[in-house]
Amino acid sequence: MDNFTKTSVTIGAAQRILAAAIAKAEQIALPCVIAVVDESGVLKAFARMDGAALLSVQVAQDKAYTAAGFGMPTDGWYDFIKDDAPLATGATTGIDRLVVFGGGYPITAGGAVIGGIGVSGGHYTQDMEVARAGLDAVA
Repeated sequence: MDNFTKTSVTIGAAQRILAAAIAKAEQIALPCVIAVVDESGVLKAFARMDGAALLSVQVAQDKAYTAAGFGMPTDGWYDFIKDDAPLATGATTGIDRLVVFGGGYPITAGGAVIGGIGVSGGHYTQDMEVARAGLDAVA
């Protein structure tokens, strides 16, 4: 089965991304939450690992939503807004569900954004490592 339709990540690909991310999280002993969304930011696959913090549920979903909605990794947002006072002040309070630290990546195919992955549970650098492992499953 293909990993992607013309415009969206398939359920099969979403499940492979999720499984690979869980495997990486287990390897580094990080209980986390992993969310895979389609191009509209709607959940396609989701897991809250045993021991993962409750607040990580929303953060992971928001990271995936941010990545899919803007087509850029969440860790790119800080550099994008930090030197622009109106954006630095207004983006995080004015854009609903925006996350400006690592752990969210867009899923792309043929240059188009077809979904996103978000991971929350550790330091954002650990979340990024787990999310990248998920993406590698369909690269």
